[in-house]
Amino acid sequence: MSQRRPLREVISEYGLAARKSLGQHFLLDPNLLARIARAAGPLAGRNVIEIGPGPGGLTRALLDAGAASVTAVERDSRCVAALAELVAESAGRLRVIEADALVLDAASLVPPPRAIVANLPYNIATPLLVGWLRSLAAFESLTLMFQHEVAERIVAVPGSAAYGRLSVLAQWTAEAAIVLRLPARAFTPAPKVASAVVRLVPRRDQPGADLFAAMERLTAAAFGQRRKMLRAALKPLGEVEALLGEAGIDSDRRAEALSVAEFDRLARLMHARLPPLGPRRPGSKPLPQRQVRA
Repeated sequence: MSQRRPLREVISEYGLAARKSLGQHFLLDPNLLARIARAAGPLAGRNVIEIGPGPGGLTRALLDAGAASVTAVERDSRCVAALAELVAESAGRLRVIEADALVLDAASLVPPPRAIVANLPYNIATPLLVGWLRSLAAFESLTLMFQHEVAERIVAVPGSAAYGRLSVLAQWTAEAAIVLRLPARAFTPAPKVASAVVRLVPRRDQPGADLFAAMERLTAAAFGQRRKMLRAALKPLGEVEALLGEAGIDSDRRAEALSVAEFDRLARLMHARLPPLGPRRPGSKPLPQRQVRA
């Protein structure tokens, strides 16, 4: 493999000043990038999806870690152009798609076994995660970088200030843990907050689309006014006292005190009682994409 150019040189040549509108903060330290790739677990034989590769620092680390293939989804045409030489040297292992990840069905991009590894753009990180949780069985794992506050919400325990809707959805469908913490100064430009990498491994039993939709409705209502008691917070769902009674949950409790298992009981009862909304997931229609080839 030929010597790769330093990332700062690539950034300079292609004018990759980070854009706030795209939530861009570039991580350039090869040692930290290699640690993220290692945190994703063994990548040999895995088809990896990366969202927001930017100048390609993590992309390089994923290729070096032995991923069977890397499919990088990038919205910024400047970064797409900058990745062309990495595509050329990858011997067919790297594909770059210019598209908006929010409207893309990630699982359709590559065959199994699939994993997502990404330094997510801050401004779309949470909706991306929730979209992937709806079809988590399609992936072996997700290894994702978030703002530190968002990472803490994903792994938060009941009763803590960070515990909320995202905690329940993530821990209901996956084993979630923070595997790496990074200070703001590790990035270019430095964001105002620290970051953390969360690894999510799907649980064996995954909810169907309608049950997941019920859980989304339930947690949206429960945490929408988190200081209210459940009997008030869940009132818009109808028959709230009967629902809580059947689940064996005191209506005077608040959402932040309920365990994930208790939310699971409530969601399953809701699913049985209420008409399903059906899944809300991206990529329902094929969208035009531009692919970079060697």
